[in-house]
Amino acid sequence: MSTPGKADEATLVTPSLLRDWPLPAAGEDKYSRGSVLVIGGARGTPGAALLAGTAALRAGAGKLTLAVAESVAVQVGVALPECGAMALPETADGSVSGEGLDRISKYLDRADAVLVGPGLDDPRLAEGLLRALLEREEPSGGPDGEGRAAVVLDAYALGGLVKLEDQLDPWRGRLILTPNPKETAVLLGRDVEDLEADVATVAKRFDAVVSCQGLIARPPGNDPEEPELWKITTGYGGLGTSGSGDVLAGAIAGLRARGTSDVQAACWGSHLHAAAADRLASRLGPLGFLARELADELPALMLELNT
Repeated sequence: MSTPGKADEATLVTPSLLRDWPLPAAGEDKYSRGSVLVIGGARGTPGAALLAGTAALRAGAGKLTLAVAESVAVQVGVALPECGAMALPETADGSVSGEGLDRISKYLDRADAVLVGPGLDDPRLAEGLLRALLEREEPSGGPDGEGRAAVVLDAYALGGLVKLEDQLDPWRGRLILTPNPKETAVLLGRDVEDLEADVATVAKRFDAVVSCQGLIARPPGNDPEEPELWKITTGYGGLGTSGSGDVLAGAIAGLRARGTSDVQAACWGSHLHAAAADRLASRLGPLGFLARELADELPALMLELNT
């Protein structure tokens, strides 16, 4: 895809740009639209995994598995009957740890996008989960992660990333991060000073595509004319509601599973997330719409932009 602007300038993500950057065709069946695995959903926060999974399906992913704390797995499967619900070992407090990944080995091996974070509630255990996922990686696939699943990290999974920075080689080139500004500060180890510059710094440091509050950055490339920073041109303050970030991460994972590039998934997903808020604000009011309602707007928005 060719887009205007240079690497040090933010390219505006407009409907026109997205129409010139179309999503993959629907395919013949669910297998051709990719598989998403969401790992999260502690006993006290299973809804976050549900929101992310719903958004992944609304974004067009063909198959979905939610790996959550074993005490809530059945309820999650009933709440979202379109998913496969897998039970992970949990602590006495209901938190998911890095133990028991053998239970979901086949889903990890088959996934096109693995989203880790929604509903994790313990930073230390989240770090352990990331470590366990990294340890099971094998040095296979093409360069820059080609041929292997994208890894999307959100919420507490982002904090664990910092302490594992020297172990990230298996994921470099296929990471997508969805921090908010506070989580961006955690990734940098300092306060956010200039969000555009700081998001670009995170992208470079972790060799990842990053979506943060309407800004999308990718690591520096070889082509100086290829954009490295994009800015969303829509969105509403009502996005600042519980669960909104889970919907964003899920939408990006769903789009990535369909066969987009990491950058395309982040740009499309961030725009759709913001445009859904605009649509709900015009219909329901500027505040008070729910995160789960954002996901319901995605199919119609994609249809409008893909025609």
